Parts: sequence; C-alpha cells; structure tokens
Amino acid sequence: MKLQFKRAPKPESIPTADWNNWTWQLRQSLKSLSDFEKAFNLDEQERSAFQEGAEVFNIRTTPYYAGLAGPQSQDPIRRILMPNALELATPAQAMLDPLGERKNNPAPRIIHRYPDRVLFLVTDICSVYCRYCTRKHFTGQEQAFIKNNEYEEALSYIKSHTGIREVILSGGDPLTISDAQLDRTLFDLRKIDHVEIIRVGTRMPVVCPMRVSEDLVKILKKHKPVFLMSHFNHPRELTEEAAQAVEKFVDNGIPVMNQMVLLNGVNNHPAIVQALSRRLLYLRAKPYYMFQCDPSRGTDHLRTSIEDSLEIQKELWGNLSGLAMPTLSLDIPDGGGKTYYVPNYETQSSSEKRMYRGWDGVEAEYVNPTADRIQKPLDAELYFSEWESLKNAKT
Repeated sequence: MKLQFKRAPKPESIPTADWNNWTWQLRQSLKSLSDFEKAFNLDEQERSAFQEGAEVFNIRTTPYYAGLAGPQSQDPIRRILMPNALELATPAQAMLDPLGERKNNPAPRIIHRYPDRVLFLVTDICSVYCRYCTRKHFTGQEQAFIKNNEYEEALSYIKSHTGIREVILSGGDPLTISDAQLDRTLFDLRKIDHVEIIRVGTRMPVVCPMRVSEDLVKILKKHKPVFLMSHFNHPRELTEEAAQAVEKFVDNGIPVMNQMVLLNGVNNHPAIVQALSRRLLYLRAKPYYMFQCDPSRGTDHLRTSIEDSLEIQKELWGNLSGLAMPTLSLDIPDGGGKTYYVPNYETQSSSEKRMYRGWDGVEAEYVNPTADRIQKPLDAELYFSEWESLKNAKT
C-alpha cells in the first residue's frame, strides 16, 4: 500500500513565497499571548500559563507547526507546543537539569557523558519550544550562534580528546543557524582526524520543513558521514512537506534516525507509535529511540508511567517489523546515562539451557555450548589499542 501524506494548511492571506521561506517562519514565530490568541481559542489553563509559564520555559512556535494543531485543548500537537498552567503544578519529580549535563560540561558548549561521543551545543535557539524539553536549563536563551571564544574552546576540547569518535550538534536546534555557520562548523570538525561521525539533532524537518533546502543537503553531503537525528512524535507531524524533507536527506545519502518521546495524551498508544514508525520507515527513516519523558521542570502532566510504556512496547513487539521498532529507553536522572527495556521472554535458566515463551506463545529451549568449546578470537589484539582509547576518552 502506498502511504499518502497530507499537505499542511496554509492561510490564504500569506504569500506562498513567504510561507515556504524558513527565515520568514522564524521571524513570524508565535511568541506572545496576543500571537497565540490570533491562532487559537485559548482555554483558561492555556491563557493563564502565558502570565507565569514563560518563567518555566520560553514560548515559541512557527506558524507552520501551529497550523498542525487542532482546535481542542487536548489535541496532541497542541499539547506539545502550547504552554499550560499544569506546568506550574506541584510535580512528583521536577529537575532543572534532569540529565546531569552541568556536571558533564568540561568545556564551554560541550557535554561529555559517554567516552566516545560529545554533544556540541552550537545554539540556544529552537524554532519551537516543546513543552517537554529536557534542556530547559540551557535552551531558550536566544543566542543564535555561540560566541567565538566558546566555539574555539569547544573545538580545542574535541581536538585534545582523541578517543572522541562522534560529535553530535545540538543546542537549541543546530538547523536554526545559517548555512554558512553550519558549513564552517562541519568543516572545522572534519579537520579533526579522530572525529569519524557527525550527527545533527534537529526538530526542523518537523516544525519548519522548508528549512531543508538543496543547499542544506549539499553542505551535509559534503562533510559526510553526517547522520540526521530527527524528532517526530506523532504521525500528524509527517505532512507532505515533512515527508519531502526527510526524503531529500536520504536521497542525498544522509541517513535519518528518529527519536520520539512517549508523551501522555499525545502518542502513548501502540496504534499511534506503529503508525508513526511505519510512515517513517516508508520514507527510509529508521525509528531509533522511543524515549521515556525526562522529569524536566513543568513536564509532569506530559510524562507516562514506565508501566504504560512497557505495555505499549509489549503490544508492538512481534507485531511490528524490527526495522520499524524503536528501542524503548530511559535516561537515568542526574547523568546516569541510558538504560534500555526489552520484553523478557525467558521463563527458566541454568548454565546448560534456557527456556523461552515468545510474543505469540511459542515455547522452546536454547541449549548452551559447553564451556570448553568457548574460545576468544585470535586477532582481538589488533583492535585492543583502539578499544582502550575509546574507554579512556574522557580522561
């Protein structure tokens, strides 16, 4: 079956040339109560959030993304972009820095939590401030591109830590910076011999797909290998424009991996997750992670329980192709790193054999080879120094 994607609505009063210009979308962003009142009929919880909610987190959305939201206050897209008085409620858990990034911040704009990779925060700005954001302690400060001295210090840190193999451009949203700034950043990173992979983490294909131009993909292609880490949360975000943006990347050899967040009242249902995953896969984008929402300040009403998330995963497992199945993951608060969840089908175990009951009820045993048959590869030593440098990358 050929999947169809609907075009996003465009107000007739706005010229097409303006609407399709990503810089126009950013300039015309909805930021104030009066901006939102023109686009939405606000309920009392939404309206009151504009007085105090901005203290929790900045408020902003593109006209394009605002047009995807429905008229009901509980509309899934609306829950992502619209401030709500519930953000001010007393939460079960609220952390300004839930991932412990401040204590893993050895240089300006660098987050180094894992040995072989770093986050490089190249901007503070996003075109949409999603209400569940995990980086409220940093994002939304409205600095378009980082100061030159911070840029140079960040590059120096990456150069001096030779175990770093991947650099993930983040922020803010790195695709809110200009083509020239992005090209310069990628060029400077590619001059560092030990940097093998560059990732770009972005919501722009979702909230402002007109940003994905031929010039942009040429820049990314020029500095390959570059991976595009997208952030679609709901199948309605995959409009015709967004689908074209995703395909523009993969058609030019830029792999797209999607990281969704399970959100209460937005996508916490197996039917929605499978619909999003199947559509992404159809566009040749890999559904990569299905994250538990972090306990960031003001997100309590958007978080699902782990039990709810596990039930969604259980429903999907086996019924959804492995290619389309995202990995359920939780970031351990305060910088503990990721932990993963998979359904446990093991019913019995011993050193000799293990018993399993599969997702559809099939039962069987797996017999281990005897211990005397296990041997290590002869050529492991060839890769030992590389392995040691990776483990010691943060030292």
